[in-house]
Amino acid sequence: MLILSTIIPPQAIQKEMERKFPNEQFVYRKGWDEDYLSKAEILITYGEDLTEAEIQKAGQLKWIMVMSAGLEKMPLSTIAAQNILVTNARGIHKIQMAEYTIGVLLQYEKRLKRLIAQEEKGVWDRKLMMGELAGKKMAVLGTGAIGGEIARLAKAFRMETIGVNRSGRSVEHVDRMYRMEELDAVLAEADYVVSILPSTPETRHLLQPEHFKRMKKSAVFVNLGRGDLVKSEDLMDALQKGEIAHAFLDVFDQEPLKPDHPFWTMDNVTVTPHVSSKTDQYLPRSFRIFEENFKEYTTGGENYINRIDLEKGY
Repeated sequence: MLILSTIIPPQAIQKEMERKFPNEQFVYRKGWDEDYLSKAEILITYGEDLTEAEIQKAGQLKWIMVMSAGLEKMPLSTIAAQNILVTNARGIHKIQMAEYTIGVLLQYEKRLKRLIAQEEKGVWDRKLMMGELAGKKMAVLGTGAIGGEIARLAKAFRMETIGVNRSGRSVEHVDRMYRMEELDAVLAEADYVVSILPSTPETRHLLQPEHFKRMKKSAVFVNLGRGDLVKSEDLMDALQKGEIAHAFLDVFDQEPLKPDHPFWTMDNVTVTPHVSSKTDQYLPRSFRIFEENFKEYTTGGENYINRIDLEKGY
């Protein structure tokens, strides 16, 4: 069968796929080659380059492997209408995104930006007061694979962990779980509010101005899920009014963030360019998921890793 990928992995991965599946034809191309697209049974993509037009041209298509977690830019209704299997790479982000979260919180508590500025100026100032992660309360919005790993690392730093998800079901390493309907109470007690929520109709602009008013004035907000969780102007207003102390933002409602956006120059905002999920292990991990699912696909199984419910969008 023909497997068409718009992701061109390192040669080592290509050779590994050929070695393990010698009877299959793997084609790697930047962009959608119409000739290959019309014959492809499987597509490998990050998802953002796949439109309704490509789906209509892919007459032999049965499975789309999305090498990312986000599906919001994909034409899911068209895919569902043609009964196409969709799987994604949910879960491969948990290590790097959990490390990112702990890293920025350590940066905040240990005043690393200030220390670096002092070092650059040759300033020896030991009056700078530092905080600790230990004993703080972290609220994790979205307790899937990433949220669970963040909570696990938080426990290693002796933090109390509070989780929020749709059902309120218990999650390992999370001390207390709440449903989305109970969000207000969670925000009021958290020292750190970390969101890994995906972009869905339920989560778009979930955080409103009143939510930031409920947070502690000393609270730190970390968003590494999706930028449309909160309107930029609402978050900026909360920060300017001192309703929260700091925000670490890796995702934005419009990307890339414009060079003249106020977030860049606000002292209580740290901007990173959507890099919390980046790692040199990204493609090796995602192709391992493809490999396991391909074995399931070729044997007629149903136990796919990360099979997407196309009606829910995740």
